[in-house]
Amino acid sequence: MRCASGSGVHEKRISPMVSDGTLTRADLAEEMHREIGLSRADSARVVEQILDHMCEALAAGENVKISGFGSFVLRDKGERIGRNPKTGIEVPIAPRRVLTFRASQMMRDRIVAN
Repeated sequence: MRCASGSGVHEKRISPMVSDGTLTRADLAEEMHREIGLSRADSARVVEQILDHMCEALAAGENVKISGFGSFVLRDKGERIGRNPKTGIEVPIAPRRVLTFRASQMMRDRIVAN
């Protein structure tokens, strides 16, 4: 989490509660509870509402951009010919819509710095 102060930007690490290094919805809600002071139930509800709103926008064909974090972009891929690597037989791959994530420059810089 980032917070601006008078002289510059300070960073505070969010430590995942899960040992495998995955940040979960529960971790986000817990951090919100600690930082903002909402009840755990209200924090979980806010996290769910944000994720639901993002899912609805993506399902409606809209892209989702979170400033300083990145963009979730929907792309339509056309039909193409693929090849079964085991047999070498060509098979058509149906057209489909895919979701991609592109990290913001700020996020990429932070990842490279660590």
